[in-house]
Amino acid sequence: MATTAVKLSVLFVCLGNICRSPTAHGVFATLVDQAGYGDLIQVDSAGTGDWHLDHAPDQRTAQVAASKGYDLSELRARLVTSADFNQFDYIIAMDNANLKDLRAMQPEGYAGHLGLFLDFSEQSAVREVPDPYYGGEDGFELVFGLVEDASKGLLRHIHASHLQGTSYPAPGS
Repeated sequence: MATTAVKLSVLFVCLGNICRSPTAHGVFATLVDQAGYGDLIQVDSAGTGDWHLDHAPDQRTAQVAASKGYDLSELRARLVTSADFNQFDYIIAMDNANLKDLRAMQPEGYAGHLGLFLDFSEQSAVREVPDPYYGGEDGFELVFGLVEDASKGLLRHIHASHLQGTSYPAPGS
């Protein structure tokens, strides 16, 4: 069976792009590479607020990610723009406030997926990834667990929706 030419793009969005969305970016990009989909799926992250533009992820975010084997050191915060709707097939918000902001920017006719990240979670009953910025380390650990679970669910969804019947194996097989 020939390889598919499918190219997909995923953008993770939170408020400042220094805690939740870079965690999702790093975890999901790593899972994409481990599944052998690195040539098919582009991953990025952005924020709806401009307080931390060009900053590295929050130190606590980076430390928790590193303790789990993920490297976020190359990531820098950026602002989500209307042009992102032309570039990304999946625009994934961490919470309802970010989703509301994204819907306000969404151009008419956007054919991609705009929704909440935890809709892809198979283990969590909560719908939003909480912002750990003003809390302690436990909040960052919680966010990491939610993000890792939803990342696995999103990857399974993308395989089932876009890569089924190609030479690309299902994640984890």
